[in-house]
Amino acid sequence: MSESTTLRAVERLCVGVVEKECFGLLGQSGAGKSATLKMLTGEVVMTNGQAFVNGYSVMSQLRQVQRSIGYCPQTDPLIEHMTCYETLAMFGRLRGIPDSHLNDCVASILEVLELGSHGAKRAGNLSGGMKRKLTTAMSLIGDPSVILLDEPSTGLDPGARRHLWDVLSSVRSGGSTLILTSHSMEECEALCTRVAIMVNGRMKCLGTTQHLKSRFGQGFTLSVRMGLKENGQLASFNPLVTYVQSHFRSAKCFNSDHLQGYAYIQIPDPHTPLSAVFRALESAKLALNVQDYSVHQTSLQQVFLAFTSDQQRYRQPEQKP
Repeated sequence: MSESTTLRAVERLCVGVVEKECFGLLGQSGAGKSATLKMLTGEVVMTNGQAFVNGYSVMSQLRQVQRSIGYCPQTDPLIEHMTCYETLAMFGRLRGIPDSHLNDCVASILEVLELGSHGAKRAGNLSGGMKRKLTTAMSLIGDPSVILLDEPSTGLDPGARRHLWDVLSSVRSGGSTLILTSHSMEECEALCTRVAIMVNGRMKCLGTTQHLKSRFGQGFTLSVRMGLKENGQLASFNPLVTYVQSHFRSAKCFNSDHLQGYAYIQIPDPHTPLSAVFRALESAKLALNVQDYSVHQTSLQQVFLAFTSDQQRYRQPEQKP
């Protein structure tokens, strides 16, 4: 692969996570979130740089690092013929839990993650959500001081997801440090004390969710759905964007869905009157073929979309003929 098409999974990432913090890594697929966790566990060897966990170097003291961490990978690493109880008992022994306490520890964590009635079931017979819970339980057993969670709530129904968040909040309150990756803005707002948004392997912003919304989400966001033209095709939103920018110079379109006909336009000027936004849209609604629209304050999700809008174009370079 030529140098022009070589992509670095993670580049110039420099951040410190304090004890008892829940640190979130946000980003689209391919942003470098999972690669970061894999390097911290030693699953992927860093080609450059340095990382420390509890004062131990990942490059030269990996065995001590691995003793300090629990890891929930993105793909469930389960042995399908082992039961839930046997799986956790095996990891408990690897963690050094004495046999005299092992049964109680396994039973407790099965109960906490609502797997108590599934302890005798083979992992291969579990549903996708139950497998995810079991993988999370594997990362928690033995009370590691640092827990790495790669999208732990994937595949869970809303009730199970909320329960998992409560469990992870209790784990953090008990003294553990959590580092998790997620696509869910709701999950990050519920769990994380700080979040970082990664794009193309680099960290673009860092702070609390409220700081990011205050710093990068000023003004209003327009969500516009275009109507159909006479020929039955969706109307282009390019004239709409031009029209909005002619009225509000700071406006910019940060995301769009050509197939569904949606456009998202941010007006970052906090001094823009809300009445002026509605007046401008209503005046040109028919002429620009706008079916409906909404105006709201910029959310964490909109901040995320604004930062990650160029992710796919950068991570998938065009192939030369």
